Amino acid sequence: MEPRKIKIGSRGSPLALWQANWIKGQLESLHPDIPVEIIIIKTSGDKIQDVPLAKIGGKGLFVKELEESMLRNEIDFAVHSMKDMPIKFPFALCIAAVTKRENPFDALISKNNIKLDELPKGAKVGTGSLRRMSQLLHYRPDLDLVPLRGNLDTRIKKLETEGLDAIILAAAGLIRMGWEDKISEIISPEILLPAMGQGAVGIETRKHDVDNQILLADMDDEDTHLALDAERAVVTQLEGGCNVPIGAFATIEGDEMTLKGLVASLDGKTVYQTELKGRKLDAKSIGKELGNTLLEMGGDKIMQEIHAT
Repeated sequence: MEPRKIKIGSRGSPLALWQANWIKGQLESLHPDIPVEIIIIKTSGDKIQDVPLAKIGGKGLFVKELEESMLRNEIDFAVHSMKDMPIKFPFALCIAAVTKRENPFDALISKNNIKLDELPKGAKVGTGSLRRMSQLLHYRPDLDLVPLRGNLDTRIKKLETEGLDAIILAAAGLIRMGWEDKISEIISPEILLPAMGQGAVGIETRKHDVDNQILLADMDDEDTHLALDAERAVVTQLEGGCNVPIGAFATIEGDEMTLKGLVASLDGKTVYQTELKGRKLDAKSIGKELGNTLLEMGGDKIMQEIHAT
């Protein structure tokens, strides 16, 4: 019988490979007798770099080919940034483990290290996220927001090459790549509520592969996983994808969870937000209830307007 070998599927971007190698290292230390190999898979999201994500199908474009490869048994696991994961999984797949969350907030990188409040009126700020755009426009309607795509290093270079005053990226990716010194400011969640799953890395596998799930069990961080369950339940309830500005962020202290949620109009003029506390083990029902509250506050009208455009 052929010895067991684990194949991890990953996108080819530097951050995706950092995450895949990090998971590989953890697996090797937990199970030193099982060799682990990384297989690079090019996704549609990586191939199409010049169009805003919301216009070409959303963040699911970063995972589709990885999932297809898993369903064909070409790889055993796929490593994902959880903020890139669509709400719906193929029936035969599941997230088996979520590792402890890195900094979940958004980071500003600016010329001359200027803070968000100090940026001049009309400053050009690059971001690829509708969630960030709408909240920024709500906070600073005077800013000139520019769509931004590409890998982390590509986006950082665009700060210089495209005449931008600042860009906004997830802090977690910058920290993981060792670029924390580039951060001018970590933006408060009072200004930019994070995306669901931001800062968390998840490992997807086949539901029926119990042996593989057992391998991953020790890598799962319960509180991060529960926070994600709540955040994803908010987005599920709002039936929102990448093309809807939704923020969802859960924190846990002891057995209690505090969940904040937000839905905003694309122009940032209307923002509905609320929070809910409850037992962390009721994560999904807390998320569902908060999502319903946002819909009742007026989120349903925003969703209708966005889907109609």
